[in-house]
Amino acid sequence: MTETNKSKKTIVAGRRRFLTNGSTMVLSGAALAMMAGAGGRTLIGEAQASENDVAILNAAVSTEYEAIAAYELGAASGLLSAGALKLGISFRDHHQEHAEALVATVQKLGGTPNEPLADYGFPLDKLTDEAAVLRLAAGLEKGAVSAYLGAVPILDDRGLAKVAASILGDEAMHWAVLRNALGEDPVPVAFVE
Repeated sequence: MTETNKSKKTIVAGRRRFLTNGSTMVLSGAALAMMAGAGGRTLIGEAQASENDVAILNAAVSTEYEAIAAYELGAASGLLSAGALKLGISFRDHHQEHAEALVATVQKLGGTPNEPLADYGFPLDKLTDEAAVLRLAAGLEKGAVSAYLGAVPILDDRGLAKVAASILGDEAMHWAVLRNALGEDPVPVAFVE
């Protein structure tokens, strides 16, 4: 299988996972609040949203938890240089902020947020050096970009779609920085799928 085909399968799998991992609760149309996530902030104001939106938010929660777990695994691996470790911790913190805001929003809307998994099945046997750890993180970031890209047009609440687009931008920056750290072209294509 070519690297391009592997990448496309990863994108599709990430988008599919994002769009199908959530529970099916209800939320719809609301005012956009701050996206910070810290201090109990939610992503929307007074909400009444669609079942579709809660499911998508919960899938996003799961995606963020997976990224947090990957960055924590990388940090604990002992394989990262000081610069890569600092970068990974920073990116983990971004994902934590996303997760906190998403969880608070799901709760505010009467939903039950997804919980982190005990095991994400990361390929531990293949994480033998810094490049392998960075590749794992870059792959997850690329999958998150694709997943949020798929979510933006199908969220019923346009305020939530705007927030998802903002998170998508953050994930895209993570992906580009990680590619650069790997010595790869940080922006390999003009359009992200």
